[in-house]
Amino acid sequence: MASNQDSNKRVEKVVSGVATSDGAGVSLTRIIGQPDLPRLDPFLMLDFFGSDNPGEYIAGFPAHPHRGFQTVTYMLAGKMRHKDSVGNEGVIEAGGIQWMNAGKGIIHEEMPEQEKGLLQGFQLWVNLPASEKMSSPNYQDIKPDEVPEVSLPNATVKVLAGSLQATRGPVKTAAVSPSFYDVTLKQGETEIRLEEGSSGFVYVYEGQCSTVANSDANGSRSSSNTALKSCELGVLSNAGNRIVLSTDSQCKCIVVTGQPINEPVVQYGPFVMNTQQEIIKAFNDYQSGTLA
Repeated sequence: MASNQDSNKRVEKVVSGVATSDGAGVSLTRIIGQPDLPRLDPFLMLDFFGSDNPGEYIAGFPAHPHRGFQTVTYMLAGKMRHKDSVGNEGVIEAGGIQWMNAGKGIIHEEMPEQEKGLLQGFQLWVNLPASEKMSSPNYQDIKPDEVPEVSLPNATVKVLAGSLQATRGPVKTAAVSPSFYDVTLKQGETEIRLEEGSSGFVYVYEGQCSTVANSDANGSRSSSNTALKSCELGVLSNAGNRIVLSTDSQCKCIVVTGQPINEPVVQYGPFVMNTQQEIIKAFNDYQSGTLA
């Protein structure tokens, strides 16, 4: 049973994604990194891509640089091949995740490993603290069968990063230690424990659900419960140590949280640093071929 000190994280803002394209013309929805939600410390960007029309994804994301943060690619359907400037190569399959630390710099590409069918997934950018921005690049390629699943009342949760009910996700990142859960919610209500003081979000990619506010002394639900439809993101309060989700049918969503870094952010495209001078150096390093 929950203690009296437990409280629910509340949705402080609801954001709808913006249709855009990136790479060589991949159609996607940008949820974090757009005017209504430029950043959500420590998260810099969240894109959702999903199409069974090859014309909307086949051109992929040709070689491009990164410095100063981590990129996370989580595939729901289809396959994505990645290569980089130092010889790493692999395929991210449906249900698999790649967590890449760009650190001091890397040039990589991500291209669909298919010519037809559904391609669907997320890309999340996670900031790094100043002490880790020039760390050595590395990859964590996680296969679908390496992702554990936790059963909760009325829900199953794939634990990609962080831990849930003593089950740890396969992603290991020390610089920033976020939690990343893929939740399939069945009819009814479920509770997911989260870290107190963390910032984060719930993004619905199929169906709809509500976040449940704390009950009052009589057990009645607060009127501040928030409904989220497909393609909507709810920004969670830092206060609270759990989220309670409810649906009348079925809902699929991701719940992602992390401790804020609380440092200055200066961003120029694929370079995310703390000062303008560091951005200029990153750009000059890229131009001179010394970024990676």
